[in-house]
Amino acid sequence: MSLASDTPYQFPASGELPLPHRPVVVGSGPAGLFCAYLLAKHGYAPIILERGKCMKERARDVEMFWQGNQLSPESNIQFGEGGAGAFSDGKLNTLVKDVKGRSQAALDIFIRHGAPEEIGYQSKPHIGTDLLRGVITDMRRQIEAWGGSFLFQTRMDGLTFRQGRLAGLTCTQKGNPVSIDTGIAILAIGHSARDTFRLLHGEGFAMEAKPFAVGLRVEHPQAMVNESQYGPKFAGKLPAAPYKLTANLPNGRGVYSFCMCPGGYVVNASSEPGRVAVNGMSYSSRDGANANSAIIVTVTPEDFGASGPLGGVEFQQKLEEKAYQIGKGRVPQQLFGDFEEGRVSASYGGFPSAIRGQKGFGPLHTLFPAGISDSFCQGMHQFSKKIPGFCRPDAILSGVESRTSSPVRIIRDAQFESSKRGVYPCGEGAGYAGGIMSAAMDGMKVAEAVAGKYRPPAP
Repeated sequence: MSLASDTPYQFPASGELPLPHRPVVVGSGPAGLFCAYLLAKHGYAPIILERGKCMKERARDVEMFWQGNQLSPESNIQFGEGGAGAFSDGKLNTLVKDVKGRSQAALDIFIRHGAPEEIGYQSKPHIGTDLLRGVITDMRRQIEAWGGSFLFQTRMDGLTFRQGRLAGLTCTQKGNPVSIDTGIAILAIGHSARDTFRLLHGEGFAMEAKPFAVGLRVEHPQAMVNESQYGPKFAGKLPAAPYKLTANLPNGRGVYSFCMCPGGYVVNASSEPGRVAVNGMSYSSRDGANANSAIIVTVTPEDFGASGPLGGVEFQQKLEEKAYQIGKGRVPQQLFGDFEEGRVSASYGGFPSAIRGQKGFGPLHTLFPAGISDSFCQGMHQFSKKIPGFCRPDAILSGVESRTSSPVRIIRDAQFESSKRGVYPCGEGAGYAGGIMSAAMDGMKVAEAVAGKYRPPAP
């Protein structure tokens, strides 16, 4: 059974406007990768800029960081081939309404490049970080075979405009300045490209702050979750159980689970020195001892305490700086009972943490403003009515979960173009997606918009 639209996906016929230079896709996460894939397939020979490294080198840098080596600001869980989604559970379900067949087309592309065939019909498909990395690498090789080019360790530093239109990009490639002539730039920059947000704001792009959510990553024994979801009779006989939890509190805030990882690991997902952020990750087998998810509380521009489109960015950074201080450079952890009582934990309770990266106990209860901490605790207790033991005192908290979605939206029109002609904001970082599939589908939409307007550049 197809989970997507029954309408077969069709890429539009090429437009008539000339394209003197190859289009550039900035970022190789799901949005950028799928946008580049379709453009390359249809003859546009895109250039893909990725500030991080290729998958093999990036994975090595991430593993070394988790083992205690110094953070690489350009090669980490946020930056590098595949984007942040490459180090996640690899969930491929989406709530985006799909009437054009893009969702099924994206799943078919994943399968074509090595993903299990069952993702094409599962209700909640996932790949797992281990398989997803190989799929992404194979997609890149196909894009290159079609004429696309990847420039790794290449960061966009500026944009050049002539007569109101994009004329080129200035970049730094492995420390050296590089200029690229182009009339089309697709900004699939990801939600953590904070320096790029500031660059675009300084260039006068129309942008706005948007609501998002912050919280803590919470671990429980996977066996406890299995028993709650399946019942004692089947708990040990079925795959690791997921969950999805939401609560609307009397104070008007929403609390919900995010990026739930069955049989997974908490990971240090930091990308900036002096700041700590966490995320969750599962392998395809989902056979880890613990379940984890982010339990997050909605925040709005009113919470940021700063005006302007970058207020949310500053709010995130302050939380991450405080988490770094609380954890003394490591991921700070605390048991939920101690969090509520306001005391630093001395040891784990009935089960240890499953975490990738250095960790240490610290006063996480001091991290958030009181309204967010109180809402977090209320949510934990409400969720325990659905999953008994969810608010158990020895549930392990890790912080801070701050990168749930982009804090910024780069305004675009009905043709997906920004306030600056020739520049197309795309995907999660631009504020138009949330997760691998919705980002991939947004990348497909932008590729369609570019191709429907312009004909491929001459070889």
